[in-house]
Amino acid sequence: MKVTPPKPFTFEAGNRAVLLLHGFTGNSADVRMLGRYLENKGYTCHAPHYKGHGVPPEELVHTGPDDWWQDVLNGYEFLKNKGHEEIAVAGLSLGGVFSLKLGYTVPIKGIIPMCAPMYIKSEEVMYQGVLEYAREYKRYEGKNQEQIELEMKVFEKTPMNTLQALQGLISDVREHVDMIYAPTFVVQARHDHMINTESANIIFNKVESDFKELKWFEESGHVITLDKERDQLHEDVYSFLERLEWSE
Repeated sequence: MKVTPPKPFTFEAGNRAVLLLHGFTGNSADVRMLGRYLENKGYTCHAPHYKGHGVPPEELVHTGPDDWWQDVLNGYEFLKNKGHEEIAVAGLSLGGVFSLKLGYTVPIKGIIPMCAPMYIKSEEVMYQGVLEYAREYKRYEGKNQEQIELEMKVFEKTPMNTLQALQGLISDVREHVDMIYAPTFVVQARHDHMINTESANIIFNKVESDFKELKWFEESGHVITLDKERDQLHEDVYSFLERLEWSE
């Protein structure tokens, strides 16, 4: 069976634009439902893929945060080139970290970091996550258990310099959050076992914007965009976007 991996998407609606950013080892499917919801409300949405994501895991290990940041900037420029002068950004996990970085790098209308880490998890924990992602991807490709185990043995021998660079990125962004003046809506799942949830308080307290909010979702886990409170999340994100001072 040939599987079709998720692809970047652009949902064109109105002049107001939102850049949607997925998480580490994730893809555009992380934010697709949110994108569809916002499209129906008149927002143009674009979700790029980071290099090495949405493809076999062997490709992920040869990429790093510099590559992914370039993909984020390219996504921003993509919307600019389509004539969108005002762009908001919403990102899940690593995408949330990038949304904050955008906030002090380029003009941004509003920022929605969702379950964005400000604490460094140990490389070991992150590495286990990558292995789990690799195993899942191979299952998704329809490979049998024997084939998966063979390929995983090879994969586990691959050096993963990406993780150290990823830690560096999170640390660097945390140092610069106080340079953000754009309206910010911090979203955090209470049952998030992937990151230290204190990250949400750090972001909320350090952002310099006068217009900032923090909401805890009591029933959700890390991938909040796909969890049981996603309908409420959609409404809250839309409500935040509607309160921004768009020029049209």
